[in-house]
Amino acid sequence: MPRGWQWDPTLFGGSARHYRRGRLPYPPGLHDAFAGAADLSGAPRLIDVGCGPGTVALILADLFAEVVGVDPDADMLAEAAALASARAIAHARWVCLRAEALPAGLGRFRYATFAQSFHWMERERVARTTFDMLDPGGAFVHVNTMGEGTDAPVDALPHPPPPSAAIRELAERFLGAARRAGQGVLRFGTPGDEWGVLRAAGFQPPETVRVEGGQPLERTAGDVVAHVFSSSSTAPHLFGDRLDAFERELRGVLAAAAPDGLFSERVGDLELVFYRRPA
Repeated sequence: MPRGWQWDPTLFGGSARHYRRGRLPYPPGLHDAFAGAADLSGAPRLIDVGCGPGTVALILADLFAEVVGVDPDADMLAEAAALASARAIAHARWVCLRAEALPAGLGRFRYATFAQSFHWMERERVARTTFDMLDPGGAFVHVNTMGEGTDAPVDALPHPPPPSAAIRELAERFLGAARRAGQGVLRFGTPGDEWGVLRAAGFQPPETVRVEGGQPLERTAGDVVAHVFSSSSTAPHLFGDRLDAFERELRGVLAAAAPDGLFSERVGDLELVFYRRPA
């Protein structure tokens, strides 16, 4: 958990309805890369911890006999359930609780995925619990996005990138320079040394599988607005009664950057980092 910060349930308050539209997709090779590195014999189960709207769990669902998504935000889980229903995925279920409340009678799993959620948790506690919930030979898997749209020159894409610096300056004018997170701020950023935490819990050294991104995406101004509101640092609840004013100014910034309302980005690369429990 970030130093000097205390978790509270408003961390992603109001973000759930913006998440699916706003967040860039994972590289299309994620599913096959995971399948190639995993032991899928028998009838394995997957738990996705801090699952949000179920993005990773639903991508990987066909590989498992059951997938369980865990998240403390009920709105995120409602989005996940709706997506699962739309895709006719009947063997997924969604449990509203913090990772610190595990194992919660959920049973054993072959794999536990954490898609950039681990840093919000009491990591030592969650790592030990996850180790105990995994089958021998199973793994804690960090799904780590490496960056979004940063490598290609602007002239290689049909539209300009979103004006990230101007968006950041606008958010700071409304919310202040310190990065917001729930009711608190991240004065010291988010914690590192994931391997040190997992090694102390008994996991083996990391095995990393790189998944190449780079696919070009066309994004509308509405998509970029949704991306801003999908972030914990600019979650809708943080703006209070100034939310509408912020969105008006944000759309003005976007219109100045792209009068036709279209932007280009590239899907970022991704790493699947497997920390295995000894067999």
